[in-house]
Amino acid sequence: DLLETQPTESDPQVSEQELHPLLRLSALPLPKDGSGQQRMQKDLQSQLKFVKAIQDIEIPDSVKPLQSIRDETEEGTKEVEITVESLADDFAKEEVVGIRGRIRRKDGAEAAQVEEEKWHPLKLAPRMVGRYVAVNTAKD
Repeated sequence: DLLETQPTESDPQVSEQELHPLLRLSALPLPKDGSGQQRMQKDLQSQLKFVKAIQDIEIPDSVKPLQSIRDETEEGTKEVEITVESLADDFAKEEVVGIRGRIRRKDGAEAAQVEEEKWHPLKLAPRMVGRYVAVNTAKD
């Protein structure tokens, strides 16, 4: 029934007076000629016919309406479950600040800087004098 190309009397009809306001509301250009308008009317009529066919489907009361599309299997539920372990990286990007213990989130640069602070490049120097690196130079 949906694949029929010949319109029947029960099919919704779209007139020129209905088509033009719909095109303006959807910010689409008006057709340049009569054949373009007829094509648009035919497309809109077939879309309306499809929607009407969907609305006419009998659905038993035992079937609940679809509210969202998601994986409701046990594995899918575990995958999207929020746990302390899944938030460990986010908790590592927070620090307690001030007397009242306000939580402050470090941005990406600060979090990277904390990792860099654990590395002390001067400890790799072969010779130190105080807190300075000593370099051997040859005199001519």
